[in-house]
Amino acid sequence: MVFDFFRDRAKEGVAQLDNLSKKASQGKLGEGLLDAATYTQQTNAAIVDGLAKSRNQLLYDLEGMYSGTGGDVLQQLEDTLLRSDLGTQTTNDILQEVRNLRKDSTAFVSQQDLKSILRGKLLEALDTQQSSAITFADASATDDPLKQLTVLFVMGANGMGKTTTIGKLAHRLQTEGQQKVLLAACDTYRAAAVPQLQSWAERANVDCYAANSETQNGPSAVLYGAIDEALAQKYDTLIVDTSGRLSNNQALNAELLKMKRVIQKRLQANTTDDDNDDDSVRIPHEVLLVLDAAQGRMALDSAKTWHKDIGPLTGLVLTKLDGTAKGGSVVAISRELGVPVKLIGVGEGIEDLRDFNPESFVDGLLGIGSGGANGSKGDKNEGKVLAGRLEQMRKEREVAVQKTAAAAAGDGTSTQSTSTDPNNNDMMDMDDDGINLITNNNNNNLSNSSRKKKKTNKKKKKKGKR
Repeated sequence: MVFDFFRDRAKEGVAQLDNLSKKASQGKLGEGLLDAATYTQQTNAAIVDGLAKSRNQLLYDLEGMYSGTGGDVLQQLEDTLLRSDLGTQTTNDILQEVRNLRKDSTAFVSQQDLKSILRGKLLEALDTQQSSAITFADASATDDPLKQLTVLFVMGANGMGKTTTIGKLAHRLQTEGQQKVLLAACDTYRAAAVPQLQSWAERANVDCYAANSETQNGPSAVLYGAIDEALAQKYDTLIVDTSGRLSNNQALNAELLKMKRVIQKRLQANTTDDDNDDDSVRIPHEVLLVLDAAQGRMALDSAKTWHKDIGPLTGLVLTKLDGTAKGGSVVAISRELGVPVKLIGVGEGIEDLRDFNPESFVDGLLGIGSGGANGSKGDKNEGKVLAGRLEQMRKEREVAVQKTAAAAAGDGTSTQSTSTDPNNNDMMDMDDDGINLITNNNNNNLSNSSRKKKKTNKKKKKKGKR
């Protein structure tokens, strides 16, 4: 699998595509395809390994629901999903889908059917309708050097793994994209920030620009110098490291806004974030927020503030997935912000920054296919089988609703009680035990029965008087 954000730059010499082309020209296409397949397997394996703690906890809780210990299974499912940090919205969607797709109101879905529902709803929750690929400048604009430089603006609080992420990202750009990369050390507030970034630059074999005079004593001044350096030396990509901060630090947030304006002014951007929806001319090309997955939903509040005050954010980077059981927070944060996750950190090594692929992530979280529980390799087609099963259950549900509506229409029953809206509480509602089906039709039948009893009682009284 080629690094996602190089898909549009294949002609510039992406390592995997270049290797495949070379093998084909030598009459070794099979060998080239094998190399590409190995790369894909390694990437997926890294994601599966990184989600081990999250997956083991989730699968253990789900297995417990079917152990026969009794209790309200729907309530247990809700508790399990919330403990996994999937978020309230996604949890409610899953519960509603389970209610809608059950065979009847007193039954619960099978383990396999529940896995089908979980997989489908999690994939839907991660679909932000935005590209998960990193946006780059137009490399073909050879007549204008200002349009050739890509600027990636990276934000995040201290301790989230921001500087480490920048180093790993620079390494991938340099090795996989054959890019000339410059890091801008604009975190001038933390004493060890610049040496740390310089150390990562050496490991990634890229260059780092830091303050080189007493006049460059602020983040914006350093950034201006870094842009000049990048343009003069014809770098492909400039990655900007910013000061770590909490989202409620208004002074530092104002500095971030100033830095964005410096980039726009220096690169002669004629558009603003508010009136520009074209990724090809957006400046900076990416505004990435680095979040620690171990914080779970605690990171969401900060992300919302940055998205509103500094943003719009264009992508999220989730780090430390390998050290937490809260991998579900990826779903909650991406869904509630409406911002795609573009990269995930699954280890401490320089190679452990991976493209975020929703399908691989969900399968790894649920132990599907190559992400089998306890490291076992399941059926590689399991994901497709589960997707097919979910589609089948939804079709069966549609047929059942249509039959109910047709039968009610033939009996002259009120159309309100046969609404085809699966979210209509009159059509399906749960009592405290989570097992009863309640409809207006049932209520009407009870009322009719009550009226019949009253009539019978009146007749008995009249007979008694006679």
